[in-house]
Amino acid sequence: MTKGVWVVLGLTLLVVAGNVAMLWSVLDSGFSAKEQPAELEVVVARQLRHLAMPKAQKLMENPVPVSDEVLAEARVHFADHCAYCHGNDGKGETAVGQNFFPRTPDLTEAATQSFSDGELYYIIRHGVRFTGMPAWGKDNPEPDLESWTLVHFIRHLSDITSEELKEMEKYNPVSQADREEEDEIDRFLQGEEIEPGSHGHHH
Repeated sequence: MTKGVWVVLGLTLLVVAGNVAMLWSVLDSGFSAKEQPAELEVVVARQLRHLAMPKAQKLMENPVPVSDEVLAEARVHFADHCAYCHGNDGKGETAVGQNFFPRTPDLTEAATQSFSDGELYYIIRHGVRFTGMPAWGKDNPEPDLESWTLVHFIRHLSDITSEELKEMEKYNPVSQADREEEDEIDRFLQGEEIEPGSHGHHH
């Protein structure tokens, strides 16, 4: 057999072995999202994601020039849309992110930073199947410039400052419980009597 046939055969065996290992892992641990993904499962999933990415997409260059203004715009967008799962610092150490299967990744680590700009854009725009990552891209023919600005921000995460993180807190979504608590505090400061234990029991 030629060398090419051996390579294809070897890759096929690797994929089959990976699938068997993942199936065994699922059957062994069930479908609980609390289980930590096995290292092999993570590696295989990451490689499949690379392989599934269209080649033209991998080679795409970011059409948005990076600037302080672009990063400031992306900070607000990330804080409002992405931080709920990824955290303002991109490390994924949030209550939501840590309860996904697989866990929300640390965007500052090499596993994410090794993706090309085109791959990061593709993931933001189209999401990732079988994870909690949704597709954010708009269904229009124009370039999705917001997603490209987020690519710049993801590259910037390892150098983000405490001042930037503090600023982002202003743009994080506020839950209904937080709104009610803020409303009660405002009413209390205005002299209104607040019934003890009333917070969280509105109907």
